[in-house]
Amino acid sequence: MGSVDTVNRLAQETSPYLRQHRDNPVDWYPWGTEAFEAARERDVPILLSVGYSACHWCHVMAHESFEDLEVARSLNDKFICVKVDREERPDVDAVYMDAVQALTGRGGWPMTVVIDADGRPLWGGTYFSKERFLEVIDAVDDVWRNRRDDLETNAVALVNAIDKSARTNPKDKVPGLEAVNTALGKIAGAFDPEWGGFGRSPKFPSTHHLELALRAFMTSSSSDAKLVVTTSLDAMASGGMYDHIGGGFARYSVDREWLVPHFEKMLYDQAQLVRVYRQAYSVLGLPQYRQVVEETIEYVLRELRHPDGGFYSSEDADSLDEDGHGVEGLYYTWTAAEAEAALAGIDSTTVRATLDWFGITRQGNFEGRSIPNRLDHRGELRRPPAIEAARLRLLEVRSRRRRPGLDDKILTEWNALFLFALADAAATFQRDDWKAAAVANGEFLVRELRADDGRWCRSWQADGTPRARHAALAADHAALVEAFLRLAELTGEARWISAARDTADTMLDWYWDAERGGLYTTPEDGEALVVRQKDLLDNATPSANSTAAHGLMRLSALTGEIRYQNHADRILQLLSAIIDEAPGAVSNALTAIELRHRGLVELAIVGDAPELVEVAQVLWRPDLVLAWGEPYDSPLWEGRVAGQAYLCRDHVCEAPVSTPEALYEQLTGRPVPEGMSVGRLR
Repeated sequence: MGSVDTVNRLAQETSPYLRQHRDNPVDWYPWGTEAFEAARERDVPILLSVGYSACHWCHVMAHESFEDLEVARSLNDKFICVKVDREERPDVDAVYMDAVQALTGRGGWPMTVVIDADGRPLWGGTYFSKERFLEVIDAVDDVWRNRRDDLETNAVALVNAIDKSARTNPKDKVPGLEAVNTALGKIAGAFDPEWGGFGRSPKFPSTHHLELALRAFMTSSSSDAKLVVTTSLDAMASGGMYDHIGGGFARYSVDREWLVPHFEKMLYDQAQLVRVYRQAYSVLGLPQYRQVVEETIEYVLRELRHPDGGFYSSEDADSLDEDGHGVEGLYYTWTAAEAEAALAGIDSTTVRATLDWFGITRQGNFEGRSIPNRLDHRGELRRPPAIEAARLRLLEVRSRRRRPGLDDKILTEWNALFLFALADAAATFQRDDWKAAAVANGEFLVRELRADDGRWCRSWQADGTPRARHAALAADHAALVEAFLRLAELTGEARWISAARDTADTMLDWYWDAERGGLYTTPEDGEALVVRQKDLLDNATPSANSTAAHGLMRLSALTGEIRYQNHADRILQLLSAIIDEAPGAVSNALTAIELRHRGLVELAIVGDAPELVEVAQVLWRPDLVLAWGEPYDSPLWEGRVAGQAYLCRDHVCEAPVSTPEALYEQLTGRPVPEGMSVGRLR
């Protein structure tokens, strides 16, 4: 039992995270029936280890324990060991993360869980040092052999705890705006008025909270709501969490001031931050927010784009030093001497000004090195030409360093989140290059991740056989519906409405709970985990159910099919049952509830009228859906005259207009300001 192979079963997997462990002396299995059958045959528990490629502490535990012969022999003797990439299998991760949180009151990765051959959780935790891990291995083995009834008691209690989301009963009706305002007040209570964000440290972007606060400002002109948005967005973009040299955001800040990030860069963060900065720019007109959108999109297109149009998942926090050791943040930080050498040939005044601009000092601000930042000049991001030229030089020199590891799997949900943000920004700023990238991504997803029968896969990897694998989850479908609708609004192409409708129908056919409403995480015909959960709470990404509510409402408005609205209402009734107990984890649901009460307005622009389309795309209204270009099956197109724009609510329309100025007035409720050219809105 204690023998060690040179390469384990993970060598056959496509996930970069799993392949990182293929040379471990641990006898790893991937998640699947083979591992569970082996556990039954040997009558041993399963040691489930869950992580992801960009996780710093996952790498630490791998080096300390999973690469260690002593630990490996103990694990191989006493367990069947299973590795899971949480990004490929968030359904598996969510089940056992709920168990760990129920046991310990906290969670995180790497996640370490002991389960039985039926998949029931028995015990769990997160990171363990080698010494502590060896103690845990022996302790669990002792209980398994000598006090298994104690583990049975644990299993029964934990299965009951992790099944809670599926047993949540809906309210009788969609909650009113008072529920939104009450929850918003609770969220505002956690706001940090000095540095923005919510709580103290570590700080996450909390984009869903910021979108909700922005909606509150748009509705009430509340200076408090505006302060939440501007303080947070300015501080995040000025701190070290934002990459001032190369664009894009790290996952979170370890401190209150947003200076020191956890340096991994995730595609889903770029998606959600582009979205909220774009919205804030449209509402507030602050140029630094447009700059952040532009630089973040350019980062993704430069560093995370597959040649065929898909987007990779993440970049690690660590990169290798000269001795081959992984060092967190090494790629992104500078000494003053390194920066000066990179800027050789530039006049000394500009060099000094550049180092001062980015806060690069002799003493440093992170382990003797400097994280570029603008915290002493919050919100002042627009660089003078000489500084911008120096930044590009620093970027070019930095690109020759050893890069952090790239997780090159392409995930449907995360791509859909970024596709929405990219299409949204392309429309707002009228960027044809971004539009082309968005279309290429939509085509990639349909071509590579949707099977001939219309069913979607979760993950794609260029070297895999097959390339696309793992049944898509509710979150994948929900994000796709929103993304395809935004792509239709960007391009005027009817094929994207068809893609949204087909994906929504697949989602409702296979994931819908007819009894309580809402979407299960996994399909009806999918792998049976120990429980079948529902994704109800926002986390690093918005919950599947709240995202679906947004998408179904918009799809209903564009197609006139009331069944989509009815399903959205039932989702909101279900989500309303958890608003009081988890106000900090339902902001995306709250914006959907606010939108439901506000009501959507439909704008149909018929025929060839590019000036009208530009006004509609550049002037952002969160309650607006746009139909233009190729007609499709919808009441919005019936009896319309070419060259006219029809603004409607519940398909009852105002008088049509044919000039950009008239459309501007309809959309904003005010005439075009004196001196403003409607054709230069962006």
